[in-house]
Amino acid sequence: MILSDADILRRLEEGDLVVEPLDDPDIQIQPASVDLRLGREFLEFQHANIPCIHPNSQQEVSEYVEETHVEEDGEYILHPGDFVLGTTYERVEIPADLIAHVEGRSSLGRLAIVVHATAGLCDPGYQGQITLELSNLGTAPVALTPGMRISQLTFTELKTPAERPYGAERGSKYQGQKGPQASKIQGDREFGGDQ
Repeated sequence: MILSDADILRRLEEGDLVVEPLDDPDIQIQPASVDLRLGREFLEFQHANIPCIHPNSQQEVSEYVEETHVEEDGEYILHPGDFVLGTTYERVEIPADLIAHVEGRSSLGRLAIVVHATAGLCDPGYQGQITLELSNLGTAPVALTPGMRISQLTFTELKTPAERPYGAERGSKYQGQKGPQASKIQGDREFGGDQ
């Protein structure tokens, strides 16, 4: 079952679902979703003198990214073909009986802005800000302003709560993240890590 605005408000009031700061619930809570705003931090991929990135390499992907902070009242220009990691302004906590789906807003989609490439899911138990995989698929640069509503979360109720939710018990590598996070794929079990 997908939560409606009434369900979302009830869960927020009960405190088991957290979206904070939720500064303007009348605008941010939609009929079946919550709009999240863009944070001020971005990770930009730099050109490197290597043939490619190997997920199983001991070399951190974070070595190929540069952090950018947008000043207050500033904007981030996303050029055609660019890919950058951004973050939500809000921090979320998803209870064990819900799953959250990160979706783009229609108004930005109509400007060719995509908010996730593949990571459109927040597992039960996830806590932290959400890293956005921002792309401009259009032909003109688009100005993104921190604080603007950039994405939306929809919530689906699970038939039963997750027995092993995302978090410390699972060794979840992005739990509690603040700001955009580069890939930590080298920590995956198939590449010699423990996750």
